Amino acid sequence: MTMLAERVEIVIGVDTHKHTHTAAVVTAATGAAVEDLTVSTDPSGYQLLVDLADRHGQPRLWAIEGTGGYGAGLTRHLRSLDEEVIELDRPERPARRHGAKSDPLDAVRAAREALARPRLAQPRAEGTRSALSVRLTARRSATGAATDAQRQLNALVVAAPETLRSRFRGQRTSELVATAARLRLNPQWDPETTSTAIVLRCLARRSQHLTAEADDHERAIRQLVVSWRPDLLEVFGVGPIVAATVLCAWSHPGRCHSEAAFAMLAGVAPIPASSGQTTRHRLNRSGDRQLNRALHTITLNRLRYDDTTRAYAQRRRAEGKTDREIRRCLKRYIARQLFRQLESPLDQP
Repeated sequence: MTMLAERVEIVIGVDTHKHTHTAAVVTAATGAAVEDLTVSTDPSGYQLLVDLADRHGQPRLWAIEGTGGYGAGLTRHLRSLDEEVIELDRPERPARRHGAKSDPLDAVRAAREALARPRLAQPRAEGTRSALSVRLTARRSATGAATDAQRQLNALVVAAPETLRSRFRGQRTSELVATAARLRLNPQWDPETTSTAIVLRCLARRSQHLTAEADDHERAIRQLVVSWRPDLLEVFGVGPIVAATVLCAWSHPGRCHSEAAFAMLAGVAPIPASSGQTTRHRLNRSGDRQLNRALHTITLNRLRYDDTTRAYAQRRRAEGKTDREIRRCLKRYIARQLFRQLESPLDQP
């Protein structure tokens, strides 16, 4: 691996915020801070940062905290100018006396952290990946809100007056939602029954609306996945939502330097936890939890429907492995399979 200081003259660290960005120019050879500047988060402010970098020469690199959040606009602007950008996760800030905080110091720290790292993270890709990301976020929000409405509906039905409760007795959730959405008010009802019926109908229609919205997002997600990587949908246990989640985390070829790095990103790389003569591994609870959930979904589908996976689980169970350990191994293998497929061009198997 080539150290960053051997190929660039300066590193511009950027501490990002919602309304302002603070950049600091640091020399790669010595790590000395040369100049800093705070600008607004708009195109004119981004250009001021580019002018700041131009005063200190080439070659250079930008180390930005939160390229997918507060730093997304600046990252997009720099990429349009063919600038080299790396992504830094927001580090834990060291304690300062009296709670003082300095954005220029944080920007310098970002640049020096980039110089110290043996491997540098690339920002996630834009275009189809960003489209999938926003669709997944919207669908996740819609399904969560619909589920909340259904829970509230079930709870209200349990405590509803018998006039209403008798209409829902023995119904499943989907039937309950449909019945509640069709409720009509009776002028002879007392205020409690009338209010309960109004709320039940409101919650049911809200659930139906949110479910329809989630279905629309899922159809759009499927179209985006088919236009980008249709081969993922051919993998056993992978549907459009799982495929979109994997693609959003993977982003583009080369972002994860190895399948082990992809497994660590997914939180499925086992963590050694050995002491003395005991050799074991601890569950990895870090990484992208949405990606981890996607791999878990694939694992459960294969354990239920795939004969090869069931035979593997039976063999490992005979060796003394628990079901949790077997799922952990399978998730690691699936991460390897998906990474190799994603890193290969579409015309290769």
